Amino acid sequence: MEKRLCLECGDKIVGRIDKKFCSDACRNSYNNNINKASKNLIRTTNNRLKKNYRILESLHPEEKTKISRQKLLDLGFNFDYITGLLTTKKGSTYFYVYDLGYLPLDDDFYMLVRRTV
Repeated sequence: MEKRLCLECGDKIVGRIDKKFCSDACRNSYNNNINKASKNLIRTTNNRLKKNYRILESLHPEEKTKISRQKLLDLGFNFDYITGLLTTKKGSTYFYVYDLGYLPLDDDFYMLVRRTV
């Protein structure tokens, strides 16, 4: 019978024949190391989207609201992170972070809106 070794730490594996790791800790560590780079990008993007959403949510009552670009920037809003776009028949483009969005207006102002489902 061949000796099976853990893919993470190299210890001997006891148990099922198709087992690849000696413990759950080694399995988790192995998979975390494999996915570290891609998970970091995803984590950073999700954190940025959450921050943008919180900012829009704090500024947005139930009705439409008008706000300056500078006010959004002062609060830490990053215009590079959105989850979707909506272009109307008239050609206006709304930028969305989940269900909260903004429409660029003249003079560096934005109209904040909430998408209804």
